[in-house]
This record gives sequence, structure tokens and C-alpha cells, in this order.
Amino acid sequence: MTDTECDEKKSRCERESDRIQKFFVRPAFLSLTIGIPFCLFKLLFGIIAFRLGEQDGSVLSWFGLIIIIWATADLLMNIGRSTFDLLGRSAPFDYCTIAQAGRIVDRPMVFLAIDTLLTFSIICYMLWSGWITGLTRIESYLWYTATTLNLISLSLVSLYNEIRRA
Repeated sequence: MTDTECDEKKSRCERESDRIQKFFVRPAFLSLTIGIPFCLFKLLFGIIAFRLGEQDGSVLSWFGLIIIIWATADLLMNIGRSTFDLLGRSAPFDYCTIAQAGRIVDRPMVFLAIDTLLTFSIICYMLWSGWITGLTRIESYLWYTATTLNLISLSLVSLYNEIRRA
């Protein structure tokens, strides 16, 4: 194989690699595999908190309701981002309410990282508190779906990045 042929093959591989990379950073992919699953985790946490608060008449029901509203707003924002992306347009809003607030101080990615930390904390709390056992069958399937989407996508992106480096 000549140097020119090697260069052409390398160039083709780089173009293909760039297409795959662009797919992984598209808002539709990010919303489907990260944003929407995170919204489901928040929503289910809010539902369980509301349910427990209703049982004992505590303020936990109000806390749960606030979480449900927050999760629903974030879910609508993620669906909106995906829709704009699939239509080939840029969304005028961020992935979640916290990142949207971060736009005010020109730091949406920092605020998005805070949202991620809060969501991971919610996941951990659901697991370690035992609240996860309070999910109904359908809610459990939503939890499993969110977990699967989130972990598989993380694995695919990691695998792709490692193959690309090799």
C-alpha cells in the first residue's frame, strides 16, 4: 500500500470517527440516554417521597411534590431539546432547569454538573434508604429502563473513545 493510499484510508477512518463522535454529542442522544433517565430517577424519587408523606401526614409529601414538578419540567426540557435537534434546529433552552439557571450567570455546564451530582445523590438515597422497594412494578421497570439507557450509553461512549485512542 502506498503512502497516498494509507493517507486516504486514514482520512476515511477519521471522517467516520467524526460522524460517530458527532452522534454521541447530539442533544437527541444525550437527552435519550442521560437527560430523560435522570428525569425518571428524579420523578420516581418525588413520587416515593410524596407517597411516604401522604402515609404519615408529614411535610415529605410537599417535598415530593416539588421534586415531581422539578422532574417534569426537566423532562419537558429534554424532550424539547431532542425535538429541536431532530428538526435540525438549536434549542433556545438547556437540558434542565438548573442548567437553565446557570445560563443566567454564563455557567450552564457547571450548573449541569450540579444537577448531575443531585441526581446521583437521589439514586444513592433511593438505593441506600430502601425507598426503591416502594416502587410499583411499572415504576420499577421505569427505573430499570433509565438505568439501562444511562449505563449502556456510558459504556458505548467509553468503548468508542478507547477504540479511537488505540
